Amino acid sequence: MSNEMKALSKLHARQGIWMTQAPVPEIGPDDVLIKINKTGICGTDIHIWNWDEWAAGTVPVPMITGHEFAGEIVEVGRNVTDLSIGQRCSGEGHLIGKTSRQSRAGKFHLDPATRGIGVNEQGAFAQFLKLPAFNVVLLPDDISDDIGAILDPLGNAVHTALSFDLIGEDVLVTGAGPIGIMAAAVARHAGARHVVITDVNADRLALASQVADVVPVNVAQDDLKQTIADLGMKQGFDVGLEMSGNQQALDQMVDAMTMGGRIAMLGIPPGKSPVDWSRIVFKAITIKGVYGREIFETWYKMIAMLQNGLDVTKVITHRFSANDYEAGFAAMKSGKSGKVVLDWASL
Repeated sequence: MSNEMKALSKLHARQGIWMTQAPVPEIGPDDVLIKINKTGICGTDIHIWNWDEWAAGTVPVPMITGHEFAGEIVEVGRNVTDLSIGQRCSGEGHLIGKTSRQSRAGKFHLDPATRGIGVNEQGAFAQFLKLPAFNVVLLPDDISDDIGAILDPLGNAVHTALSFDLIGEDVLVTGAGPIGIMAAAVARHAGARHVVITDVNADRLALASQVADVVPVNVAQDDLKQTIADLGMKQGFDVGLEMSGNQQALDQMVDAMTMGGRIAMLGIPPGKSPVDWSRIVFKAITIKGVYGREIFETWYKMIAMLQNGLDVTKVITHRFSANDYEAGFAAMKSGKSGKVVLDWASL
């Protein structure tokens, strides 16, 4: 094996990401080396490409980006006894500490020392990735590399959707991006009665209808209250999944919730947003902030659901060779795509 590899790196503190040659990572005794087959482009990667205020203040340069991946173990550290060369895998991209109160309690996703691959540590947009063995998630044979490469965002959707009981509930999803669409699909799979998804992007709403049995509502054209009436709902939605990061969407969600409704928020509003807390208090609404995935319960649940009929295949709308990454990023930035997958195996 050559000691160099192709990788997509943030080489300069300006807009863009560049294909470059980088050393193949050297693993430590508790790590594995993964040959990357497929990667997914994430909204975080778009922020890094655009070099917005968040990226400029967070990501050191140079940095190999990317954190959604599927591949195959090709080397194991000397202390790794439960993984083998040749096993297919994805993995948790949050690298946690082991000394915090949260980690010691097994609440790994809440560890304040968490660092992200492709953001704080060298990432997965490369032919090879070094990853702690602890973070590896093995892929069953019936889950493809394409789906393996989007388990990270699917995990965000699963974590958000399963924040509250869904059986027989009416669910509102605001934001028909890929994660919102997958969250809607998860809600239906988990037993929700009605799932309504809102956006102002007609292409994304059309994609939502292809991926899952949901009611799409373009709130720029249609009245959400009329949809509630058409569905025969008497008081409003029981559960809200806010995936857009849009303040107007959150305001609309609060208005559409039943008394005692519950909202899980994954979307991140830009900067500070005004909130009419009196409406939330007087409706006795519970709001939960969601970050990442529960390590590793979310991974267990989403793989189990995929093996038990959850199908999000159609959320992948574009596939490119890693050499054509610029077209992949353009597709993501167009607003007309679902998930975009890059193929590294053929390089």
